[in-house]
Amino acid sequence: MRSLPPRLDLRTRAGFSLRDARGRPLRDIRISLTDHCNLRCTYCMPAHAFPPEHAFLPADRLLAFEELTTLVQILAGLGVRKVKLTGGEPLGRPFLPKLVRMLRQGAPEVEIALITNGILLAPMADDLRKAGLDRLTISLDSRDPARFAAISGRGNQLDKVLAGLAAARRAGFDPIKINMVVIRGINDDEVVDMAQFFRRPDTILRYIEYMDVGTLNQWRRSQVVPAAEILARLRVVADLVPITAACPGETATRYRYADGTGEVGFIASITQPFCGDCSRLRLSADGKLFTCLFAQSGLDIKNALRTGGAGAVHDALVDLWQRRADQYSIERSASATHDKIEMFYIGG
Repeated sequence: MRSLPPRLDLRTRAGFSLRDARGRPLRDIRISLTDHCNLRCTYCMPAHAFPPEHAFLPADRLLAFEELTTLVQILAGLGVRKVKLTGGEPLGRPFLPKLVRMLRQGAPEVEIALITNGILLAPMADDLRKAGLDRLTISLDSRDPARFAAISGRGNQLDKVLAGLAAARRAGFDPIKINMVVIRGINDDEVVDMAQFFRRPDTILRYIEYMDVGTLNQWRRSQVVPAAEILARLRVVADLVPITAACPGETATRYRYADGTGEVGFIASITQPFCGDCSRLRLSADGKLFTCLFAQSGLDIKNALRTGGAGAVHDALVDLWQRRADQYSIERSASATHDKIEMFYIGG
């Protein structure tokens, strides 16, 4: 077994802020640990495009834990302060608590978060917390068992998701975020019910506008439920007060219940694009870096890690970010034919 990479010292000079071509800082990275998922959600990995015999990446094409830790150490030196582990389904990557522990030891200044569908979470929640995982997000688009089965494409496993949520609360994750992708005519009639069910101080429900990610989900704008419409529905039954963003680059617009019973958030990349403050890089499971969820191609950082050493990786990252100028969500109306990487490949 390979040992933990030595602590790297590739810090930029005091006061230096790495900025892209539009003046945006680098603060976050989302790391896809695997392209495989145990669900077939209609908006991400629809079953018709991913039959049982579909060939996902073999283990030897994935970035090793040591490589991921080295990359995060270098990124921390460039100003990254948030790491989100995603997929596919990241809990499907064997020995995941070990990776969390390595990241915590290798880059103690970064916040480590994870987004999961929750099905495999119950037996792992405590180990992840003890390994150093800071934050947890669970994707859940419906509380109706039949509808959950239809959206997820793999039968009714809602009880496993709720068991994972309960285990995460017992492990001490607080608050826990719940992400709901809202699709008109599919689950938008549940937005108020979901808010009432998750209305508690230790849980944050976030509504996500149905996005045109990838090319397989047959996205139609008519199925988008604007965040403003959802907020209006919620305000019929609750008094909601806006929350000032904690820092630039936050993806969610947040509101708290006036009586202190929790908060909700809205990720409105269709109707209220937030490209102007985007501070994120995305890493695919096979080692390619993307500067946008809607990108067409990425930088092969795995090759740089394996052949060029830490210095070469550092320089490649600086060059990539300084040349970055994308703002797809703002320009999407002029890019109707733009082919995009699938969400499962670079994480949501």
